[in-house]
Amino acid sequence: MSFRRFTPLLACSALLLAGHVAQAQVKVAVISLQTALFNTAEIKKADAEMQANLLPRQQQAEKLNQQLAKISQQLQTDSTLTQQAQFDLQNQGKRLQTDLTRIQEDLQADATSMRQNILSKATDRMQAVVKKMADEKGLDLVVDTQVALYFKPVLDLTADATAAYDKTYPVPAAPAAPPKK
Repeated sequence: MSFRRFTPLLACSALLLAGHVAQAQVKVAVISLQTALFNTAEIKKADAEMQANLLPRQQQAEKLNQQLAKISQQLQTDSTLTQQAQFDLQNQGKRLQTDLTRIQEDLQADATSMRQNILSKATDRMQAVVKKMADEKGLDLVVDTQVALYFKPVLDLTADATAAYDKTYPVPAAPAAPPKK
């Protein structure tokens, strides 16, 4: 037999052997990117600021809901209302419902926009932090826990990533309130 017949067989064997050698050397870790992000001081602070920013409009929506409930109850229980009074209350309820819908839609749109802005910036930063961690630890692959069917807990970098993010991007402390006189 000639050597040419064995060349493809040798090449396939070499590739198979190289694949096993390379597979044994791959270093892998997992991370829950969402958990790592949501546990950062920056995201917690941004969430608190967003809640504080949206609170007045949420309270306004609650007040409108209470007014609507009062009007609805009055229409159902007050049998002494004239037709004109009923008509006026129904129109007032429609106006309040329109205002409430508008406030709720605006709140939802603003909350979504704020979240997207915060998470977009933080996600980019977290990816950079994870890449740096992978380089420092000599990792070849970092996989999100959402796509990993199984992993050993020792491979999870989530808490380390959060700590590294907070160290890399520290959140300035809120200024102290001036003393009251």
